[in-house]
Amino acid sequence: MGFSEVIAIKRPAARYDLRDDPEPERRWGAVLTADVVEFSRLMQLDEERTYSLYKSHRRELIDPKLRQHGARFVKSTGDGIMAEFPTALGATRCALEVQQGMSERSQCIPARNRVIFRVGLSCGPIMADVEDIYGHDVNVAARLQTVAPPGGIAMSREVAGFIRGALSLQLEDAGKQLFHNMQRPVHVFRCRFDN
Repeated sequence: MGFSEVIAIKRPAARYDLRDDPEPERRWGAVLTADVVEFSRLMQLDEERTYSLYKSHRRELIDPKLRQHGARFVKSTGDGIMAEFPTALGATRCALEVQQGMSERSQCIPARNRVIFRVGLSCGPIMADVEDIYGHDVNVAARLQTVAPPGGIAMSREVAGFIRGALSLQLEDAGKQLFHNMQRPVHVFRCRFDN
């Protein structure tokens, strides 16, 4: 049979079926989200420098601290990250060490060029699969990060309760805040550092 006589056999396209996914694991977890303050402005100012600074902070400080505190790195969000911890205390210690480390690393950089993170911390029941984590408290951590002070941390009342007495932190009670697409307000506590 010559080449011209070969008949192409069409195979049906593979179909994705949600039933193929294993059931997510339900467990308790502490969630840390971090995001760069004014990332768009920094990228517009100097793309290559901003990218290089962000990646070096990740490689030299943030990722090692996540490993040190037993976190599961969940995903990169472009200019930020999400990670899951087995305890709220571990997540808070990691956040503190990252923010203190970022402050030290940025001292020689002009203020307008600094890569500064906001961190959100929440804890509670989550659903986890091999790719991601889901649940109300995952969403809460993402919202908390948006109201954290630059270079600081915002945490839920539940996280604040777990760390009281274990860490000597000065927490500012920011009251209950209602976030977009959430029916119940979240009681927010903030921790600020000098940058």
